[in-house]
Amino acid sequence: MSQPFEVSSVTTLEGELAVPGDKSISHRAAIFAGLSDGICRVSNFLPSEDCVNTLRAMGQLGVAFEVAKGTADRPVDLVIEGTGGALQAPKGELDCGNSGTGMRLLAGVLAGQPFESVLVGDESLSGRPMGRIITPLEKMGALIETRGVKPGCAPLRVRGRSLQAITYEMPMASAQVKSAILLAGLFAPGTTTVVQPAVNRDHTERLLNAFGVRVMTDGNRISMEGRQILRARDLVVPGDFSSAAFWVVAAAALPGARLVLSNVGLNPTRTALLDVLRRMGAGITIEPEGEDGGEPRGRLVVEGGKLAGTVIRPEEVPNLIDEVPILAVAGALADGVTAIRNAAELRVKETDRIETTVRNLRLMGGEVEEFDDGMVITGGTSLRGAEMRSHGDHRIAMAFAVAGLLAGEGKTVVHDTACVATSYPGFADHLKSMVGP
Repeated sequence: MSQPFEVSSVTTLEGELAVPGDKSISHRAAIFAGLSDGICRVSNFLPSEDCVNTLRAMGQLGVAFEVAKGTADRPVDLVIEGTGGALQAPKGELDCGNSGTGMRLLAGVLAGQPFESVLVGDESLSGRPMGRIITPLEKMGALIETRGVKPGCAPLRVRGRSLQAITYEMPMASAQVKSAILLAGLFAPGTTTVVQPAVNRDHTERLLNAFGVRVMTDGNRISMEGRQILRARDLVVPGDFSSAAFWVVAAAALPGARLVLSNVGLNPTRTALLDVLRRMGAGITIEPEGEDGGEPRGRLVVEGGKLAGTVIRPEEVPNLIDEVPILAVAGALADGVTAIRNAAELRVKETDRIETTVRNLRLMGGEVEEFDDGMVITGGTSLRGAEMRSHGDHRIAMAFAVAGLLAGEGKTVVHDTACVATSYPGFADHLKSMVGP
C-alpha cells in the first residue's frame, strides 16, 4: 500500500535536481539493443516498472542482459547482448504492466517473428485501444487477435508471419503507432513508409539511425528499407523531459523561485512545453550539454514569475500531450484564460486525463470548463489544498502534488500514488527535497 502525497505550500523553490532517465528512450534502448548484433552498454536506464517490464519481455524473447548498476528490479546501467534480430518464442505471456509504449512497440517487433506470442497488461492497459496498431500491422501481413473484455483491447495474441512493406497514412499523430510500423518494417523486404499528419516524437527514428539503420525523413514522410542490421553501440539515456516538466512548471509559476535541472533530454519533438511556458512569461534558459544517440541534452535554468494565460495551438498538442495535466495546473495559476483543445487523445491514457484533471482542479478551487477534446481554464484565483485521488494515473498524481506546493493555503493529499513508480521512481524523495525540512 503506497503512502499518499501530503503536500503543503512553499514560498520558494531553489537548488539543482537531476530527474531519472527518459522513459520513451529507455523502452527503445531495451528493444533496439536486444535486436542489435552485439554487446550494448546502456547507462542511466529508467528503473521504472514500465521500462523494466519491457526489458524483461526482451529477456523472455532470448535477449541476455546483466545489471551493471542498480538491482534486478531497479536497473540503472545495463549490459545487453543483442540477438541480431533472431528472437525466440517466449515460454509464457509477455507482461507489459501499465505501458502502452511497451505493448505497442513489442507488437511491431513480434509481428515479423516466426512464432506466436501473447502480450498482456494491467487493468488500465487492458482498457486502452490497440486497433490503431493492429490495422497497419495486419496490412503488413501480421495476424493479431485482441482478447480483452473491451473490444479492440489487450491481451494481444500476435501470430508472427512474413511481412510486406507498406505505405501507411496515419489518421492521427502517434509516435507509438509510427514506431510499431517501423519496427515491423525491419523484418519486411522493401521500403516501409509512414506518413504522419503532424510531427511527433522522433525517438525511434533518431535511435534507429544511431544503431546504424538508415531512416529517411522528408517532411512528414518517414521511410526505411527493411532487413537492415542494427549495429551494437553504447548509449547514455538523458533525463526524462516529461519528468522534468513537473519541476519546470513548479518553479516557473512561483515568483522568486530559481531551479536548475541537469541532464534533461531536449529533443525538439518533446519540448513544446518550454515554448508554451515562455509565451506565458516564464524565465527559462537552456544550457546545452551535448548529445548521445542523436538525442540532445542540457541544463534548464528556470526562474519563477507571474504567468499569463495562453491558447495552446493545435500543432503543439502532439508534442506536449504528456504534459497537459501539469500545464493545466500552470493555467490555473496564471492570470487570464488558458485553452487546451484538440487533445481528445487524453481520454484514452492511463485514465481519462481530461476528466481527472478537471475534477482535481475544481477540488482545489480552480475555474475550468470541460470539453470533449480538452478544457478551458480561467486562472488568477489562488488554489487551495484539497484531498483527491490520482485514479491510478502517474501524471495526475505528480501534477497535483506539484499543485499542492503552489496552493495558496491548506494541505493537499493525493491518494493512489503507487502508479508513480511506472515512470518516476524517486519522485516522492524529490518532492520532499522541494519542501525542505
